[in-house]
Amino acid sequence: MKKFFSLLAIVSIIAVSNCTSIPENDDPILGIWVRNNGDDTNKGETATREEWIFNDVYLGRYQSYSNSNLVFYTDFKWSEDNGTYTITYSDEQVTDVVVSLEVASDPEILSLENGSVFATRE
Repeated sequence: MKKFFSLLAIVSIIAVSNCTSIPENDDPILGIWVRNNGDDTNKGETATREEWIFNDVYLGRYQSYSNSNLVFYTDFKWSEDNGTYTITYSDEQVTDVVVSLEVASDPEILSLENGSVFATRE
């Protein structure tokens, strides 16, 4: 009788685990977005680069570089509501931001609420 209940328990676990599925996130924001400032190093300016890496579980990583050296990084959460994306950083040094995706432009851009470019797709 013990073997029967053990077998029934194993079959039940397999059946339940096969019925659950993880929904696929294919949001167009997924990927790497960048903003470059001061690219003209010939004039002695410091080149800075910021990266936002969006993944499919509504999390991401923000990284800031100065002359190709990693200066700062933190994780963030993101959410989407009617084409508007909210980026919430885990570090209080960085201000949360709301952006919208403009797919029609080439390259694709994330723009702030005032219309200025926040980042471009890499």
